[in-house]
Amino acid sequence: MDGTTSPTPLPIVMITNDDGIDAPGLRFLVDLLVASGRYRVLVCAPDSDKSGVGHGITWRYALSANSVEIEGATAFAVSGTPADCASLGVSGKLFHGLVPDLVISGINVGNNCGYHIVYSGTVAGAREAFLHGIPALAISYNWAAGKSSINDLKLAAKVCLPLINAVFVELKNKSYLEGSFLNIDVPTDVAHHKGFKITKQGKFMIRIGWEQTYSSVPAVDTYQTANINDDSVKDSEKNSSSSVSENQLLFKRVVAKKNSEEEEEEDTDHKALLEGYITVTPLGALSHTEVDAVPYFKGWLIRLADYLSSSSL
Repeated sequence: MDGTTSPTPLPIVMITNDDGIDAPGLRFLVDLLVASGRYRVLVCAPDSDKSGVGHGITWRYALSANSVEIEGATAFAVSGTPADCASLGVSGKLFHGLVPDLVISGINVGNNCGYHIVYSGTVAGAREAFLHGIPALAISYNWAAGKSSINDLKLAAKVCLPLINAVFVELKNKSYLEGSFLNIDVPTDVAHHKGFKITKQGKFMIRIGWEQTYSSVPAVDTYQTANINDDSVKDSEKNSSSSVSENQLLFKRVVAKKNSEEEEEEDTDHKALLEGYITVTPLGALSHTEVDAVPYFKGWLIRLADYLSSSSL
C-alpha cells in the first residue's frame, strides 16, 4: 500500500424549480455551483413550465425522465410537477443511488411571499425535499416588468451563493437546524440589496379575478415576465382566434388588486423584500392557524353539542 487516501467526495446539491429545466434562473444557479468546484450538482426539474401548481403530485400515471445536457451537472427533465421532481430526485432511484445533501428549488421568476407560498411550485419543490428529510432552500427573484433583466437572475444566484455555502458548513458540522426549510426572496434591485434578513411569512397576496376571453392561448411566458405579478397580455393572444363553440365559455385569471388589503407587519417577508433585503423565511410543513382559533373552536364544539341536544327535543 502506498499510504495515499482517496479524496473526500464532494457534497451533493440537487436543483429543481417550477419554471422548467430550460429556465434561465435554474441554469444560472447550476452554472455558478458547478463553477465553484465545491459541489457535485444534480438537476431534476420539470420538462415544461409548471408555475403555480402548488404541491400537486402525479399519482396515477408514470413519469418520464429524459437526460438533458447541462455542462458539469447530471440532469433530467421530468414530466411531472416540482414536488414530483424533488421526490424522485431524492429517492436514490434516478441518480443511481445518489441522494443529495441539499435541495435548492429555483431561481424562480417572481417573488414567493405571503399567501402566495401556498400556490408556489418553487416552494413546493423545497418543501417536498424537506418532507423526505433533506435540507432544502427555495429561491425566488422579485422580477418587475420594465425594470428587471435576465442578468438580474444571474446576480440573484451570485448573492445567494454565500448563504448556500454557509448552509453546507452547518451541515458538515452537524449543527444545521432540521425542523425547517428556507424560503429566500431576492429584491428587484439585487445589485444594491441591503443584505440578508430573517423574516416571517406575512399575509401579502395579489388579488386575482376572472375575465371572459375568446382565446385559449397562454397570456404570459413566465421566464420573461413574472407569472401572476404581471397583468399584460401578449399580442399573440389579442390577435388569435380559437374555435370556441357556442356553449363553451373561456375565462382567464387577471390581476384585480396589486396590493394586499392587509397592512403588512414588521419583519414579514414581502415588506422586507420591498425594503431591499434578501429575505430568509424559515418554513415548516404544518399549516398553523391563528393563536386564538383553537380556543374558539373548542368552545364552538361545546356549543354545537348544545345545539344538537336542544334540536333533538
